[in-house]
Amino acid sequence: MNVVERRTLVFFAAVSVLFGGTFVAAKAGLDYFPPLLFVALRFDVAATVLLGYAVLTTSRDELLPRTRGDAAGILATGVLAIGLANALLFVGQQYATSAVASIVFSLNPILTPVFAAVLLADERLSARGAAGMLLGLVGVGLVVSPDPANLLGGDAVGKAILFTGAVSGALGSVLIRWADGELSSTVRTAWGLPFGALLCHLLSWSAGESVASVTWTPEALAALGYVGIFAGALAYIAYFGLLDRTGAIRANLVFYLVPVVATLGGWALLGENVSSLAVAGFLTIFAGFAVLGSESIDVRGLFRSPFADRALTDGGRPTDDQHVCESD
Repeated sequence: MNVVERRTLVFFAAVSVLFGGTFVAAKAGLDYFPPLLFVALRFDVAATVLLGYAVLTTSRDELLPRTRGDAAGILATGVLAIGLANALLFVGQQYATSAVASIVFSLNPILTPVFAAVLLADERLSARGAAGMLLGLVGVGLVVSPDPANLLGGDAVGKAILFTGAVSGALGSVLIRWADGELSSTVRTAWGLPFGALLCHLLSWSAGESVASVTWTPEALAALGYVGIFAGALAYIAYFGLLDRTGAIRANLVFYLVPVVATLGGWALLGENVSSLAVAGFLTIFAGFAVLGSESIDVRGLFRSPFADRALTDGGRPTDDQHVCESD
C-alpha cells in the first residue's frame, strides 16, 4: 500500500471517529445551547480555526476562487454539505431518539449514489455495491438496536427533518464533485464554513433563539470545543479531502461507521450499554464493506500494490520501473 492509499485510510478512520463523537458531544451540548445557535457557534469556531490554518499554509493565489466551479463548490460545501445538513440534524434530534437519528442519517450512503447517477458520469453503483451498502445499513440498524414501535410511531416531524438533513448532506457532497473546482479541499472548506455559519445564525435568529439562553459551563465549553475544532475544522479537512480522493460514494461510506463510534463513545463516556445486537451490527457493517469489492467501489483496491494494474496491462510482465523500485 503506497503513501496515498495509507493517507486515504487514515482520513477514513479520522472522519469516522471525529464525526461519530459529534453525537456524544451534541447530546451533552444541547443541555446548554439552543440547537441552531449551537450549530452556528460550532461553525464560528471551525471557520476561525480553518481559515487561520489555510492562510498560514496556502499561497495567496491558491486561496482565491477563480472559476464558477470554485464558487459552486464553496456554496455546495457551506450551504448543503455543512450548514443545512447539520442544522437539520441538531434540530431533528430534539424530536427523535439518538437511535432513530443515527439510522436516518446513515441513509446518506444510500442517497449519494442516487444523486451521483444523475450528476456524475464517473460514479456509478453496481448491483454488488448496492448489496454491500444495504448490508451495511442493516448493520447500522443492529448497532443502534432501535425499538420498532419508535420507528413506526413517534414524531414524524423529527424523522422528516433528519431525513431532509441526510438528503442535504448527500446532495452537497455530490455537487462538490460535480462542480469540479480547482481549489484544494481545505481551502474550499475554509471558504464554505462562513457560509454555513451565516446560514445557521440566520436560522437561529428566525427561530427566536438568543445567546442569553446559553448556559456557559465547563461542560458546555468542552462540547462546543469538540464539535467546533475536532468534529468541525479537523474532521472537515479529512472528510472533504477524502471526498476529492475517492469520490462521493466511497467517501460517504464513513456514515456507516459513525453510529458504531457514537455507540462506543456513549458506552465509554456516558455509561450507555452496548448490546449483543450492537456487536452483531459491527460485524455486519464490516461484512458490508467486504462485499463492496466491485468495479464501482473497489475497497480491495486500496490494499492492492500500485504495480498490480501496470502488470496486468503489460501481460503480467513487470516493467522496468518496477524492477528499479524493487531493487531500491
